[in-house]
Amino acid sequence: MPIILGIESTAHTFGVALAKNGKILSNIKKTYTTDSGGIIPSEASKHHELHKHEIYFEALDKSNVKEDEIEAIAFSQGPGLALCLLEGLRFAKELSTKLKIPLVPVNHCVAHLVIGELTGAKDPVLLYVSGANTQVIAYEAGKYRIFGETLDLGVGNFIDTFGRMAGIGFPAGQKIQELAEKSNEKNYIELPYSVKGMDIALSGIQTNLKQKLEKMKLYNKKFASLNSSELNKNDNVKNLDLCSTEDINKKLLCINNKNQRKILAKPDLKQINKRANENGRVNYTLEDLAYSLQETVFAMLVEVAERALAHTGKKELLLGGGVACNKRLQEMARIMCSEREEKVKLFVPEAQFLVDNAGMIAFLGEKMFKAGLFEKNLDKIDIKPRERTDEVDVKWKWL
Repeated sequence: MPIILGIESTAHTFGVALAKNGKILSNIKKTYTTDSGGIIPSEASKHHELHKHEIYFEALDKSNVKEDEIEAIAFSQGPGLALCLLEGLRFAKELSTKLKIPLVPVNHCVAHLVIGELTGAKDPVLLYVSGANTQVIAYEAGKYRIFGETLDLGVGNFIDTFGRMAGIGFPAGQKIQELAEKSNEKNYIELPYSVKGMDIALSGIQTNLKQKLEKMKLYNKKFASLNSSELNKNDNVKNLDLCSTEDINKKLLCINNKNQRKILAKPDLKQINKRANENGRVNYTLEDLAYSLQETVFAMLVEVAERALAHTGKKELLLGGGVACNKRLQEMARIMCSEREEKVKLFVPEAQFLVDNAGMIAFLGEKMFKAGLFEKNLDKIDIKPRERTDEVDVKWKWL
């Protein structure tokens, strides 16, 4: 059986993996992150260039494979960030020239679906939710068809943008899930719900959240500017309505009724988070916004996925993409599948195969290589940053 090397470099992750006989022998990656702001393509590509050899040899060591045992190199051809894709392509060509083996160009989105075979899924509808991509995909008539998608923002980029506006760093998905777990349905804030047929739109929700965050910041600024006499007029800090635990967790310098200075290192959150709509106060916290974001957007995603299941008649739903690591999204998808009149089985790959990874590239690359879908002339191979899922001829399924 051939051993295939996979290279992933579509965005913030650079990964190398090896696959043989439908099994992932190793799956190593490093991810570009920032403390604030989002992904900077030029910086991400430099990150990939810096770590590529280290990751490559680590993958070889972990799989106990020697370079001369590799028979082909699969790489993410697209879609993705051009600078990042180019770094992966350059490394793939470097290894191809060195080892004298062919290249297998792999579509990143299709790889997210095909890796689902490891879960036992055979003919699923894929709810693919990652940074730049949000699609509902299923195999029909020789291609993976897109039955629904985002009309503007990928859900992962939308979440990261909210995280950037809230000042919680990049990537923001895990942090927002943790914030959301600190709120509940009683504190749900109504947000725009934008499903258009089989598609969704997120820019309106993003604008609405931005406005709410700005209102929070204005209120925080107003609170911070209160002088001691104004603080005394409010009787006690516990009656003030703070809008973010980020501010609560900062030690609040307050003045009590006897004009003595007092540090509240661990304020009573239940008292501080009392809601009020008067005097310009906000009636939500950052946790409430994170909770409401998840509940609204994930409901939209599950709705279009269910509609695709009804349209195609398929009985399997597969989650894919980094956002699918979110436990609440998994829970909502599971509830939907169980409540359908004709039961649908939910499949969720391991987290290492949900996020961007080289394992799925190697896994699909092996199938394509066995079907003869490889290229030895390196001059014929280039990246395809905007390649759509439904532009890929899925020849390996029937050759």
